[in-house]
Amino acid sequence: MLKLCDLKDVSQSVWLVAPRVTIGRASNCDFTIADESVAKLQAEILVEGDALILKNLAGNGVLAVNGQPVDRSCPVKLDDKLTVGSRTLGVVDPKVTRLKAASSAASVAWALRANHPAIAGRVFPVRETTVVGRSDECDITFSLSHLSRRHARLEVRDGLLFVTDLGSANGTYLNNKRVVETRVRRGDELRFDTLSFSVVGPADDLDKTTVRPAVSIPQDVVRSGAQVEAKVSDRSAAAAARAPAAGDTTRERQRMISDAEAVDGGQGVWLWVGILAVAAVVTGYFWARWQGIL
Repeated sequence: MLKLCDLKDVSQSVWLVAPRVTIGRASNCDFTIADESVAKLQAEILVEGDALILKNLAGNGVLAVNGQPVDRSCPVKLDDKLTVGSRTLGVVDPKVTRLKAASSAASVAWALRANHPAIAGRVFPVRETTVVGRSDECDITFSLSHLSRRHARLEVRDGLLFVTDLGSANGTYLNNKRVVETRVRRGDELRFDTLSFSVVGPADDLDKTTVRPAVSIPQDVVRSGAQVEAKVSDRSAAAAARAPAAGDTTRERQRMISDAEAVDGGQGVWLWVGILAVAAVVTGYFWARWQGIL
């Protein structure tokens, strides 16, 4: 999907969504330009599939495409530059074009696309802070009796869109659930009483799984386990050294066999002691990590 952007400030932009996008000085235009030389409704871009047609609705000579004046209408395409009064706008593809915002506080462009039959298809850009309601003082105004004068506020915080109900009588709804304040994502349905909109904005990539680095066992734990194993090996070697020779008498051979069996039994005990010691050290380490001691 293409966008119409101010080439000097990407926060001033609107999605080119069917059926049309309006440009002018009036606050209810999709793209508002604060320039006295620009008419209240200066131009519109008709969106028919992939085709874009620019129409000059005022004919006062302040509209041009790529430096060529537009008196009535002309097609526009990706990377074209539109001059409207003192402003230069560009037709861009956000997937491949990266424009720098005028300031670090500039917000990511969001918009509301109307679903209500009376205004179906109209696109309303969302600024850093946008108030929706019945009052003329609101940023997006609808003369509908069921809307409160100041119905809801839309805010862009660090590129994310949030909606806050301003104590309206008939409520603000996100995906058919009444809300007071919540985050809004692209593709959500946002409704002010019965006035419904689809949310248009950047893709949400915050739900990716973060892989936690593997916890390594400290070297002192590894050394402790190695020392226990070394002690068991030394005792096994001592038992093997006391094995009976070929010339021993029967009684001596029986005594040495008994000693060897005793050593082997001790070896088994020490092996289990070593295993339990290593297990206790490792368990204690991870318990300390869990409790936040280490």
